Amino acid sequence: MKAIKKAVFPVAGMGTRFLPATKANPKEMLPVVDKPLIQYAAEEAVAAGIDTLIFVTGRNKRSIEDHFDTAYELERELEAKQKVKMLSVLRSILPSHVNCVFIRQSQALGLGHAVLCARPVVNDEPFAVILADDLINFTSKPCLSQMVDLFNFQHCSILGTEPVPMEDVSSYGVVDGIEVKPGLMEVSGIVEKPSVDKAPSNVAVVGRYILTPRIFDLLEKTQRGAGNEIQLTDAIAELLREQRVLSYNFEGRRFDCGSKLGYLKAQVEFALDHEEVGAEFKAFLKELHAQHTEKVVPLKSAN
Repeated sequence: MKAIKKAVFPVAGMGTRFLPATKANPKEMLPVVDKPLIQYAAEEAVAAGIDTLIFVTGRNKRSIEDHFDTAYELERELEAKQKVKMLSVLRSILPSHVNCVFIRQSQALGLGHAVLCARPVVNDEPFAVILADDLINFTSKPCLSQMVDLFNFQHCSILGTEPVPMEDVSSYGVVDGIEVKPGLMEVSGIVEKPSVDKAPSNVAVVGRYILTPRIFDLLEKTQRGAGNEIQLTDAIAELLREQRVLSYNFEGRRFDCGSKLGYLKAQVEFALDHEEVGAEFKAFLKELHAQHTEKVVPLKSAN
């Protein structure tokens, strides 16, 4: 089977949970410290050996295309002011060998439809899907690199997963199957956003997939499901009838940046790790914690 060289980024969503910030700015362009979410996702793909980034976009998403394009005017200004470090940062957003392709999703018909829109570029190759909302911090190897290594050995579709609290399963696609080794499962079933009492497990699919091209044929036949959208989960359920699918509990810490709380948590962790501001930010948090602790006055005893 061919190597994974293409990744699909479904970025056509409206980002309504972050209004008014996302009224004119795509949610994928929201910054975590000094980089937008979509750049973290692109860097993860490139680190895994991807050389073609396929962005499935919608209206008001032009700034994503601009971000990965060359900004000649800005580069000239930085050169004139001899801001060499910032110029280097700007020019290293993507390596020169990486190509970007932008496809318009004309209708908001769900994640499955967004993936299907990428078919003319992916062709008959296995490929990755990355949801930029799910920002994953890692210690040794990025999440998609872990999954590509597994794919190179197993040669089948792989779902990036993690255990979640049982009360949260209704927010995810949830897998069922047999664990073949710790964190690795042969998937026998998958359900989109089940109720707690009907969930087959608490192992949830997050925003990382490696899929074989057979998924495109199945997506073309998939009817609208949950939310009146074409669900990728439903097509994967059909794929299970024909091919092996594995779920893999990746190593790393995921932040749901599609939610305000998850986004704020990501800001804190990535700021603490940042080589430029990390130490000062940590000192600030300690000072802030001390100030809030001082404000807590214990109740006096009735005696």
